[in-house]
Amino acid sequence: MAEPVVVTQKLTKIFLDFWGRKKKVALRALDFDVQKGEIFGLLGPNGSGKTTTIKLLLGLLFPTEGRATVLGKSTSDVRKNEKIGYLPEESYLYRFLNAEETLDFYGRLFDMPASVREKRSQELIDRVGLSRDKKRQLREYSKGMRQRIGLAQALINDPELVILDEPTSGLDPLGARWMKDLIRDLKREGKTVIMCSHRLEDVQDICDRIAILHEGDLQSYGKVSDLLRDTMRVEMRASQLKITPELERDMRELLARHGGSLDSLGNPTTTLEDYFLRIVEESKARPGRRFLPGEQPVTAKLP
Repeated sequence: MAEPVVVTQKLTKIFLDFWGRKKKVALRALDFDVQKGEIFGLLGPNGSGKTTTIKLLLGLLFPTEGRATVLGKSTSDVRKNEKIGYLPEESYLYRFLNAEETLDFYGRLFDMPASVREKRSQELIDRVGLSRDKKRQLREYSKGMRQRIGLAQALINDPELVILDEPTSGLDPLGARWMKDLIRDLKREGKTVIMCSHRLEDVQDICDRIAILHEGDLQSYGKVSDLLRDTMRVEMRASQLKITPELERDMRELLARHGGSLDSLGNPTTTLEDYFLRIVEESKARPGRRFLPGEQPVTAKLP
């Protein structure tokens, strides 16, 4: 397996008050990795530690304990940021610049030659669907349009790792679908994507793996398809029945005797929203619990 793009080991962040006393444990002994070329979802209620995790990965905060590496470098190594694109939940863009000027400005921050900046800017403006509005000042943009130009600035340096915080925020259903398709395109181009989102259906649609945080603790972690699968049921809703070659053969024979055929045989899945709410409720009921490396993740349980 290739070296992971992101690795955290016992990553902990404790905020202190003015007198150096412990004020808030924002993140506690976080362990996870993000593989090259995957879309990874970081989920949790407000205050669960998602933003703290992102800031630690970007080097905007320093860990109290533990360590993390991004693109093979320590998070304190600013050179890694040359290969990272970041879209915050609220894009702090200069309101009196237009789209072309905005991307040119961010291109200068990466010391890109003028010809490269111009070519890259036009490509990205076309890609995010702002060609007709590229001369308008950003103060005239809707929130959805600001989200699009924010994504363009996150891609100006052709990054290897793209970190998106609430990428579909402010977008209508068509815009949200466009954003998800673009994220899938980034994966096809070989880029790695980490995204935070409160829209769980979006995460379920496009993420390969997820981590769910609650009050600074990792509560669940794994492949979306595995976490949402109810392994104790099959699609015909036969309880306490596991899939075996013998069962499949018998089912095929049974259906054939009745003139039918077996199109598929598998386990039903719940929705990511239901799974997420269950993890959070169980976390509240069991304070101090956290997901540990090597532990079997909690799987779905359908009513």
